[in-house]
Amino acid sequence: MSDTLKRLTLYGALILLYLLHNDLWLWHDPSLLLGLPVGLTYHVLYCLTAAVLLALLVRWAWPSELAIRAGNEPSGEG
Repeated sequence: MSDTLKRLTLYGALILLYLLHNDLWLWHDPSLLLGLPVGLTYHVLYCLTAAVLLALLVRWAWPSELAIRAGNEPSGEG
């Protein structure tokens, strides 16, 4: 997969994650999932997903010019 396609895919995932942030469909659901209210469980999973996505964005979509200016030449290993 080319770097441009990886970046576009990650940016699309970021937009999707933004749209899924407000869980209006779980607002009035009193059921429990994993011992927590389903809305809270959703947000725990949402935060974990956001952390993984941000790590992927840093790995694949970080501008190489910033690394070069900081003196950290990218290794090119994938």
